[in-house]
Amino acid sequence: MTEIKSLIRTIPDFPKKGILFRDITPVLKEPAAFKKVIDAFQRNTPVDVDKVVAIESRGFIFGAALAFNLGAGFVPVRKSGKLPGKTIKAKYDLEYGTDTLEIHEDAIEKGDNIVLVDDLLATGGTALASCKLIEKSGGIVKKILFLVELDDLKGIEKLKGYDVFSLVHF
Repeated sequence: MTEIKSLIRTIPDFPKKGILFRDITPVLKEPAAFKKVIDAFQRNTPVDVDKVVAIESRGFIFGAALAFNLGAGFVPVRKSGKLPGKTIKAKYDLEYGTDTLEIHEDAIEKGDNIVLVDDLLATGGTALASCKLIEKSGGIVKKILFLVELDDLKGIEKLKGYDVFSLVHF
């Protein structure tokens, strides 16, 4: 996946000084590269998946395409207040404070096999909170897929016990 990694731009000091932002948009604009990502995700997805759950917002891009390819349902994980209707919530820690994620309470049925998708694994808090939402809904997290994993931030440690696949590492 050297080709995919080479397309990901590093933008220093974004969104604030000291951060190296990994910009995946060049992967998205190249049809062959985008297809390779979805194909790799599909190869690393168990065959018995009922739904693809994706994390706001870049996870939606990959999750929707994967769900379509698999013939599976698609469930968005959103920040608090973004979904209409009744929701299930999970709080998670940020560097300074907490935030909340939500899914619709009827999005996942008990026993649904779920693959969780996001563009990037950093500290792991968002992914872990999303797993908790899935499990609270009765779903079973079969696999977690990321395009990029930032190894230095050790987010993988928060996801111990889950089957995680990251396509590229920085």
